[in-house]
Amino acid sequence: MAYDYDLFVIGGGSGGVRAARIASAEGKARVGLAEESRMGGTCVIRGCVPKKLMVYASEYPGTMADARAYGWEVTAGGFDWSRFRSQLETELTRLENAYRSTLKNAGVETFDLRATVVDAHTVQLADGRRFSAGHILIATGGRPFVPDVPGAELAVTSNEMFHLPALPARAVVVGGGYIASEFSCILNGLGVKVTQIYRGAKILRGFDDEARSHVAEAMAANGIEIRCNADVTALEQTATGITVQLTEGRVEADLVLYATGRRPNSAGLGLEALGVQIAASGAIQVDGNSQTSVPSIYAVGDVTDRINLTPVAIREGHAFADTVFGGKPWQADHDLVASAVFTQPELGSVGLSEEAARATGPIEVYVARFRPMQSLFAGRDDRVLMKLVVGRDSRRVLGCHIVGPGAGEMIQLAAIAVKMGASKEDFDRTVAVHPTMSEELVTMRSPVRRD
Repeated sequence: MAYDYDLFVIGGGSGGVRAARIASAEGKARVGLAEESRMGGTCVIRGCVPKKLMVYASEYPGTMADARAYGWEVTAGGFDWSRFRSQLETELTRLENAYRSTLKNAGVETFDLRATVVDAHTVQLADGRRFSAGHILIATGGRPFVPDVPGAELAVTSNEMFHLPALPARAVVVGGGYIASEFSCILNGLGVKVTQIYRGAKILRGFDDEARSHVAEAMAANGIEIRCNADVTALEQTATGITVQLTEGRVEADLVLYATGRRPNSAGLGLEALGVQIAASGAIQVDGNSQTSVPSIYAVGDVTDRINLTPVAIREGHAFADTVFGGKPWQADHDLVASAVFTQPELGSVGLSEEAARATGPIEVYVARFRPMQSLFAGRDDRVLMKLVVGRDSRRVLGCHIVGPGAGEMIQLAAIAVKMGASKEDFDRTVAVHPTMSEELVTMRSPVRRD
């Protein structure tokens, strides 16, 4: 049977765009792609990229304070949110156009419309047009989740944070994950009084316990009020702002940001009627090749809820295209994927936490805590944490966790060694680069804990 397209991709984020480009340019497939919002998806338009630019903006007050300690005559004026927001939008538009150019140059036909699945080989656009396709790839990502509490409509999500008309004087951030914690630090750095509310016992659940404690303590020292074991019961508009009712007490705010997790964006695509297996969470169920229970339909990225990171979605999309259209079958590797949390200080992590490693057998834990040279000279009391979790019998480094400036950059390089199966002795044999913070990773000789 002749199809209109060999592949039709629903979703123009990182995973969908990579799959479409590789299938078309390298696999010689006829490819169509539909995106109902802006090309580039969550990461480029309303996630990683604009968030990281906001992180940079929020770090300048500390940088200028340090500069004075280093002898520079620096005077900071007020932060111009409108100017920054305008520049941010210009950059996002540039990136979106780059994505569009990439697809066009690869020969992909794009549609700025919502698409749904009619049957195993047919998609329908919002304007009623239908196209047949040999394969359909769902790459619709995720969306913010806001609990159903009275007054929830008064809150914003991460989607709206980059388009605020003005910065608030007081903000409440609800949530304890990396998005909530990052925005708490961003707003705090921009001069907003921040209260972070989390129903759990400690923020950044899932990360190494010692590392996340280190981050939480530093955030509190920087002026962020973190209230754990608390939950929001209602939001109420008042003449002076928003009253946030808690299980115990209340907080007054001008802005309430809900960052309480994300959900796979699979609803309303017509998949259930075709027999595509979808978990209760909304995650599309796929195998190692990203294939669903309907053989012609595949899914990659956050909509599958495997590891919700942009580089993972890109690898999944690339593997799909190579396997189905390029004659080079391979599967995305979800083991030992490094990640970074761009709080202040940053947290970089790869491999097992101490808690998870202990469940696998005897371990040794190596930890270095110190004041980094740059901020020490400036009179700040910042602390860096370097941590290696080592299998006592195998000697393999099972986990590496870094808290401090540039942790995201450092963990990328450490991840190569951990992925290769480096031993503690491999780290020890590596000559240190001095003076750097990262040299501590290869100079820790004695374990602080041994199980």
